[in-house]
Amino acid sequence: MRWIHGARLLAIVPSIVAQLQEPLVKAPNRTPIDLSWYPPKSSAINDLEQVMSKTGVYGFIYDCSPTTKSAEYGTYNWCNMPHVRSQEYVTPPEEYKLRYVEVIHRHHKRTPYAANSFPVESYNWDCDDAALYHYGQGENGQEAAKTYWKRYTSEVNPFVPKGFLGSCQFPQITSGGLQDSWQHGRDLWDVYGDFIGRKGNTEFRVTQNVITSEVAGMVVKGMFRDDSSFPLLVQESSVDSLEPAYSCPQASSVFNDIRSSNVWRSHLMAAGPLLVALDSISGVSPYDIGFHVSMDHYYDNLSARQAHGLPLPCRLVNGANTSDCVTQPMADATYRLGHWEYSYIYRDDPRSLDASIASFGVWIAELSQHIQDAITGVGKVKYRHNVAHDGSLARLLSILQVETMVWPGMGSEIVFELYEKERDDAESKWFIRVLWMGKVLRSSSPTLGVMDMIEVKRLLGYLEGLVGYRAALIKEKCGL
Repeated sequence: MRWIHGARLLAIVPSIVAQLQEPLVKAPNRTPIDLSWYPPKSSAINDLEQVMSKTGVYGFIYDCSPTTKSAEYGTYNWCNMPHVRSQEYVTPPEEYKLRYVEVIHRHHKRTPYAANSFPVESYNWDCDDAALYHYGQGENGQEAAKTYWKRYTSEVNPFVPKGFLGSCQFPQITSGGLQDSWQHGRDLWDVYGDFIGRKGNTEFRVTQNVITSEVAGMVVKGMFRDDSSFPLLVQESSVDSLEPAYSCPQASSVFNDIRSSNVWRSHLMAAGPLLVALDSISGVSPYDIGFHVSMDHYYDNLSARQAHGLPLPCRLVNGANTSDCVTQPMADATYRLGHWEYSYIYRDDPRSLDASIASFGVWIAELSQHIQDAITGVGKVKYRHNVAHDGSLARLLSILQVETMVWPGMGSEIVFELYEKERDDAESKWFIRVLWMGKVLRSSSPTLGVMDMIEVKRLLGYLEGLVGYRAALIKEKCGL
């Protein structure tokens, strides 16, 4: 086990000591901060035998059935995941005063990536109800026309693109995903609006992938209801910590090792008959590595259709549909295997914690600095909002050692709330609550446990113990 005790802890995280002005380990009987990996909770999700024998998908939603009622809202919904909203939000006792909020969530629902489409798709996918605006405008001078992209196929061009035809980009946030993004912003404002006050107290960040900007524009409008220009922060593509995109050979190597293990090969063998059936219907070559090293490509293709009310695909013969179609049980098996894969990659394999720390540790260090700045009063931003990807959320859940790991669905959200509590004694007065799917996150790590008002120095000690002060350990962990 990796522990941090007194002197070593103070050496690793001088920032916390200097800025909070109190030692992280104040007495010999204080539980030390444990940096070890702990396994997730055993469940049907990470038990391969149950994955292969069960039907359905654990009560999860894939057909975009509405979950507007509070009793239904906490249900995993791939199309639009539960997030913080006023109907279910639990307000802390009055003695806790909210001082800072940081949100990170996956973009909302989209078309599939082109690489995940079949060689020939049986129907077009049009997005005429969603305009993706692309234009530049100088600060001074004439105003630009509001131009947007519209994909089309030339009758003259002899080269036919693989996969879906139609007016959509692959990927792009769809009309439904844009509406979900607006509602996400509105729901966050209903909870945090009084605390935020004005737009100037906030920062919004995206990645270089344009789908995050498509979402952010709608979230901002949902929150603030005005049309004024607003900057979206973005890091340079080769070093972006949010996607994440910075070079980390060691993390890539470890993740590759995880996906090359005997356990991984066993799950691919178990999935073999399903893959053969899907190949036969889709026309995907059995030698197409992308579709056969994991369930990722089939999962994205099938779930994107169902999230938009489109039919599951059928086998084409001479360009015409047949009655040999992907069935709902086949799609469900694909989804169950996808959840097993995410659990194994990011939680079940003991190496997953180190790989996630290395590849997402820079963002963790940025989060830690934001929290410390809020405590010391250096930071003037009250609310930060990050629009990211499933890989971002998965790594963060891995680092927080979530009890039950799932594939983060569309709009999946983690919220960090910093509270100050007035106290008469010498104990800590700063606390953190972490929300996942709108509820308190439960961690397998004994250091974090139920993340409901845990002392901030414990969370920061854990995070900076893993990544170092201002990400000092990350280059070494990445093998650079």
